[in-house]
Amino acid sequence: MSQPSSTALLEVDNLKVSYGGIAALKSISLTIAPGELVALIGSNGAGKTTTLKALAGLLPCTAHQLNYGGAPLHHTPPHQRVSQGLALVPEGRGIFARLSVAENLQMGAYHRRDAEIASDLERMFDLFPRLKERHSQLAGTLSGGEQQMVAIARALMSRPKLLMLDEPSMGLAPLMVAKIFETICNIAEQGVAILLVEQNAKLALEVAQRGYVLEGGLITLADRADNLLGSDAVQRAYLGG
Repeated sequence: MSQPSSTALLEVDNLKVSYGGIAALKSISLTIAPGELVALIGSNGAGKTTTLKALAGLLPCTAHQLNYGGAPLHHTPPHQRVSQGLALVPEGRGIFARLSVAENLQMGAYHRRDAEIASDLERMFDLFPRLKERHSQLAGTLSGGEQQMVAIARALMSRPKLLMLDEPSMGLAPLMVAKIFETICNIAEQGVAILLVEQNAKLALEVAQRGYVLEGGLITLADRADNLLGSDAVQRAYLGG
């Protein structure tokens, strides 16, 4: 179990979520440091998406400690969490299908009133050149990989300090998966902390610095990513070993 740290960007201790009296998360404790890439792996139904939604404020939860940037997060509504630098790229992407690519990205900056939105939009087009080519195209007509790019770029337009990614490789061809993960690494190198939920455990642990294994709503393992990659238990359960 991870212990909260005074240098952590995100501190979570004993996070619990229930659906109709059924415990989806029984006790989640984790920390993420500024600029750190952390993987959260586990089987389907383990509670990975529930964890991200709770952290984003989209699900009611309880916790002994839920701090972001050194301040309690318990009663902060979702839109204020985005304003404070906590952004979620949801499973299934959640793009605005009837808006253009550029309009989707501008929606990511809905809370901003600064003068650098236009320059950030150009930065997203530099990060995702394919989106620049399709900036006026309706987002719903894009390929799955291109829609994933839109979802990530939209979240980055909010200028997050912590970016939470839920299954970014789902349904994508191998070449597109490689491109998306190359971009994720680039984002991390720019100092954005990332909490990565990914069914492809091997791929997630290869790019992460640390990892947590979630089983049945509980964190069962927490270690450096390379140690988890070499773990017999992780190999058998998630890596086909």
